[in-house]
Amino acid sequence: MKFAKEKLLLYAVTDRAWTGKKTLGQQIEETLQAGATFLQLREKNLTEEEFLDEAVKVKKITEKYGVPLIINDNVDVSIKSGADGVHVGQSDMEAGNVRALLGDDKILGVTAKTVEQAKLAEKRGADYLGVGTVFPTSTKPDALAITMDTLRDICSAVSIPVVAIGGITKENISMFEGTGVDGVALVSAIFGQEDIEAATMDMKERAVRVVESGRS
Repeated sequence: MKFAKEKLLLYAVTDRAWTGKKTLGQQIEETLQAGATFLQLREKNLTEEEFLDEAVKVKKITEKYGVPLIINDNVDVSIKSGADGVHVGQSDMEAGNVRALLGDDKILGVTAKTVEQAKLAEKRGADYLGVGTVFPTSTKPDALAITMDTLRDICSAVSIPVVAIGGITKENISMFEGTGVDGVALVSAIFGQEDIEAATMDMKERAVRVVESGRS
């Protein structure tokens, strides 16, 4: 594995909708300084050139804190920016093809919603799985939710780390205790908060309890 699975504990996913008075770079710096362990740069509305420019800037920040930078969906931007890897969904490029383009030294994350998808992603070279959407979320309103039972089944079915994603907040994160996840991916629970550093530290403490609860 190219990273310790402990790095997946608090997986921050950017969303430009929450920047407000701060720049995205300022928000990222705040969450990494407060203890976020993994970062995914997610951009849906930038041009390819703008996305690449942003990725290069963000990579300098993540390197400062020793945190892996993953690019959402865009393999070309990931490679050109020198990011640590890429995360793809089921409707994006097939995992095996992504691995062929990335090479063996980069991190490949794949979204999975079923045990079958999870096993196939692992077989085709995924380093970790993002499983969800678990709860309704404004970032992906059309995404189909999965059950906690499915999440547990996926964790039991694969040997690579699993991160839960989708609508996770401080009010519902404890529901993941005993599922076997290795971390939680957060968007608004970090970047949608007025005090990003305090939110990050709080959610990290909660994530530790979830992961330490172990597999049921």
